[in-house]
Formats: sequence, structure tokens, C-alpha cells
Amino acid sequence: MAKKGNRIQVILECTEHKNSGVPGTSRYITTKNKKNTPDRLEIKKFNPVLKRVTVHKEIK
Repeated sequence: MAKKGNRIQVILECTEHKNSGVPGTSRYITTKNKKNTPDRLEIKKFNPVLKRVTVHKEIK
């Protein structure tokens, strides 16, 4: 049975990794409640390629 409601799946991508020029990407998949947070998410997550915590933003 499918889930109902305002909760949707979003992809978070590292912002610092794109500018560093290092190959690879750091992406996470999570869910958010679209009714409570209509704007894009911005969360600090661990980047395994850069080996430190960086800001990850929601992409479409």
C-alpha cells in the first residue's frame, strides 16, 4: 500500500565538492514534509570524498 500525505523524497548534494574539482559526488537521499518545509533543505552532512562535514543542499 502506498504512503499518503505530504512527505516526499529529496536528494541532497554537496555544495563544496562541486567547486573543489575532486572527481566523484556526495549525495544523500532523505524525505521531508512539503507542508512544513516548502523551501529547499540545507543540512550539514559528512562528505566521504573530502573526509569532513560539509553543507548539502536539496537538488531537483
